[in-house]
Amino acid sequence: MLDENTTMIEEERRAQRADESGHPMDGLFGQDYDFKRLQRGDIVEGIIVRVSPNEVLVDVGSKSEGIISSRELEKLGPEFLSQLKVGDEVLAYVVSPEDRNGNIVLSLARAQLEKDWRLAEKMFEAGEVFEGTIAGYNKGGLIVRLGKVRGFVPASQLATRRQRDQEEGLSGEEQRAHLVGQKLQLKIIELDRERNRLILSERAAVREWRRKQKAQLLSELNEGDIRVGEVISLCDFGAFVDLGGADGLIHLSELSWRRVSHPSEVLKVGDEVEVYVLNVDRERKRIGLSLKRLQPDPWTQAVSKYEVGQLVEGRITKLVKFGAFASIGEDDIEGLIHVSELSDQHVNHPKEVVKEGDVLTLRIIRVDPQRRRIGLSLKQVTSEEYAEADWRAGYEAVLAEGEQEELTDLAAEVEEPEPESDPGAGHLPAESTVEGVPAESTSVMVNQVTV
Repeated sequence: MLDENTTMIEEERRAQRADESGHPMDGLFGQDYDFKRLQRGDIVEGIIVRVSPNEVLVDVGSKSEGIISSRELEKLGPEFLSQLKVGDEVLAYVVSPEDRNGNIVLSLARAQLEKDWRLAEKMFEAGEVFEGTIAGYNKGGLIVRLGKVRGFVPASQLATRRQRDQEEGLSGEEQRAHLVGQKLQLKIIELDRERNRLILSERAAVREWRRKQKAQLLSELNEGDIRVGEVISLCDFGAFVDLGGADGLIHLSELSWRRVSHPSEVLKVGDEVEVYVLNVDRERKRIGLSLKRLQPDPWTQAVSKYEVGQLVEGRITKLVKFGAFASIGEDDIEGLIHVSELSDQHVNHPKEVVKEGDVLTLRIIRVDPQRRRIGLSLKQVTSEEYAEADWRAGYEAVLAEGEQEELTDLAAEVEEPEPESDPGAGHLPAESTVEGVPAESTSVMVNQVTV
């Protein structure tokens, strides 16, 4: 029994060793299957093992070497062939896994073209923006090469700002000729390998760039910041300003402290302006800007400059059904003349009494700095209620003006040089008189002035 058990154990050990070692031919089969099984269209890396005028042999790790035929070498040209050396690593395209002679037929040019097409496909799927150099142009647009692949940028896909910046007086084709050699931010918008079609767009790339810039700017921007931007558009309700990737809106009411009917009264497209950030709405991706917040507020001086009962000169700026607005002072502060303050007679509409552009003397009847409002009156300009105050103010003004004139005349009289004639000519004779003044008094007056 013991001998039988020993025999069984030895047989199991021999079987285990046979399983571990495998069949003696397994190594040969394994070596054969280690070679790459190539297919047409594969892109492989290889090492040049021989270079001749008729062919180039490349080791691609398969059971046979790959051959780059003489026809392929002719396409590449002698200059390219001179750069190939034994031991160089190259990228090759498998034209045929096995020809009638059992060789692998390779192509270097198609390998690079295939690689570039695959790169273009990845960029197209990812929506990637890249920088391309303009290689040429035609009547329809610009030519840009992505490696060996020829891409086309239609004229309609150029950024409008670039078109606007071109020299005036040149045709579209001449303008495109000036762009050759320049770099553009581009995005692939259409790809069709079968038709060898690769359409690029600068406008799409700019939109993508601006989208990313806007997201970044929105995350960095804070209320109260001061930024410099370019006016890119005007509309009835305000002006849009490019802050460098994101647009902000200056509402009509934030353009100036004075009343503005249209943004064109203050700005024009292309102006570079400094703006104040009013608010940032990150959820709605909106930026509110102000121009007037960086200007002196005329209402800060309104309290000290204007008072009830004061007469001011105003220019009618706008007529509305309930009254007329008038600009007063150098700061262009606007006040309202209510329709009831235009005339002692009944007025249905302000146009019956005044028109835009009229310059009138008006009286201030109300000042409200907190609400930024001034009430004006045309009918109370000659009101008896303010007659005495007006007379006193006018008298003081005339008196002050008269005193100034008197001082000026006196200074001129003192500085006037004496004539070089008779030494006694400067004195009046004792018997001479000035009308209504005795001779002796006249003499005293003259002596006082002389001194």
